[in-house]
Amino acid sequence: MSAAAYPRLALFIGGVWHEGEGRETRPVIDPATQQTVAQLPVASESDIDQALMAAAKAFRPWRQRTPQQRAEVLTRAAALLRERCDAIARTITLELGKPLAEARVEVERMAILFEWHAAEGGRAYGRIVPAREGLEAKIVREPIGVVAAFTPWNGPGASPARKISAALAAGCSLIIKPAEETPGSAIHIAQCLAGAGLPAGTLNMLFGNPAQISERLIASPVVRAFSFTGSVPVGRALAELGARHLKPSVLELGGHAPVIVCPDVDPTAVARACAGFKYTNAGQICISPTRFFVHRSVYDAFEREFIAAASRLKLGSGFEPGVQMGPLANARRREAVEALIAQAVSEGARLRTGGTRPELPGYFLTPAVLTDIPATARVLHEEPFGPVALLCPYDDLDDALARANGTPYGLAGYAFTDSAGTAERISRELECGTVSINHFAGAGFDTPFGGVKDSGWGREGGSECFDGYLVTKLVSQRCR
Repeated sequence: MSAAAYPRLALFIGGVWHEGEGRETRPVIDPATQQTVAQLPVASESDIDQALMAAAKAFRPWRQRTPQQRAEVLTRAAALLRERCDAIARTITLELGKPLAEARVEVERMAILFEWHAAEGGRAYGRIVPAREGLEAKIVREPIGVVAAFTPWNGPGASPARKISAALAAGCSLIIKPAEETPGSAIHIAQCLAGAGLPAGTLNMLFGNPAQISERLIASPVVRAFSFTGSVPVGRALAELGARHLKPSVLELGGHAPVIVCPDVDPTAVARACAGFKYTNAGQICISPTRFFVHRSVYDAFEREFIAAASRLKLGSGFEPGVQMGPLANARRREAVEALIAQAVSEGARLRTGGTRPELPGYFLTPAVLTDIPATARVLHEEPFGPVALLCPYDDLDDALARANGTPYGLAGYAFTDSAGTAERISRELECGTVSINHFAGAGFDTPFGGVKDSGWGREGGSECFDGYLVTKLVSQRCR
């Protein structure tokens, strides 16, 4: 992708694009080459204040539009996302490094999210309570107000699209701070919404110092709620800040997903499926399977095929045909994964394949597999968020479930079994917000997604998608 095709980086405030114009800037790096792609303007205190004022001014007229009128704007934006699919996908690949085919899938998901929330906005029903003692009561759901949203770099298009389209469909205006590592993907969304006729100020987009922006937005009386997707430590800090200001929130935080492989499955086929999903986006997915608990009777066959499948993966730039895994997003992420692998090996774990830097210019790390992992290894307890898989044999399901639930995380969990009874027990006892059995599809746009324990609270997707953006009001009237 040429630099000329990359979107011009700017803040979006009150319907106006603000580029450098004397602002501090920071570089955006192509993780496959370590080359600077563009300079991103950093929001000033004045920019943040202007975004707050613009969102506050835009809220009332936007909430007064009917759900169908709001849906028309979102649906037009979805059509523009599809029209611009190639440019958006190339931006995602340039910024994040994922293979271009996967980036195109992400753009289609973005469009579907806009269409889903547009339609679901017309189904955010209230209800009428039968009259009693001369009183009539109705329960209505209303937009909560201006929303602040914060999204990560690992889903540079899908995560902003999810939050933006849900908040707008609910009747809220919003200020979003996408990841500074991947700004162009989110800027495409704002461009599509502007082209679809979204009123100025209804969406505002800031980049810069994450702590400064989040603290100012959450503390502001203009902002009535916030939504965050990212790491547990940052989520905990934002939750504390939100509690001080009594701000409701939706937090989708980290995961350390277990996979339970039962003795009644084909271990070779399951191993291929597990390895195929594990290294998607270089393992930089919050629901990425990481801890594989495999019954001892099928462990050897599973281990053999998993290692072989990991070793066969083709690494390279996401623009190269046939590439199956791109680079990690940045140097910090690669170093963090390497440190977890080194610590596990120092404690006695065996590195069976991968975990090395190939002769490629970007932030690449070959797909790693660890076995014989001692309980003291940090990687068993800390989310690696990278291309490393942990293979662990087990003897009985009680032990597998205890170990699967033995971390503070509870976002996603997986199991493979041909037994309906075993599937029912695992689905009931895995402490996760999402449990997938015999597949890795996870939650879709029409089903709720979120975590338990340290993996957060609240849900995105499904009929629950507006819970973070609507308030419930009781209106009662005495009948005369």
